[in-house]
Amino acid sequence: MSGNKKAKAKSEQAKGKAKEAVGRAVGNESMEAKGRAEQAKGDARQAKEKAKDVFKH
Repeated sequence: MSGNKKAKAKSEQAKGKAKEAVGRAVGNESMEAKGRAEQAKGDARQAKEKAKDVFKH
């Protein structure tokens, strides 16, 4: 996985976790849902890059 895309995936996952935690702490369901969505986007990006790596080798 290229370093830049790997970092972007990790960043999205981390930001998503933070948003979800803050949303849960303040009782904001919308923010919590956005955090979960951002985590999922990061997970999907990471899976895509890992699949590309498998086919490269």
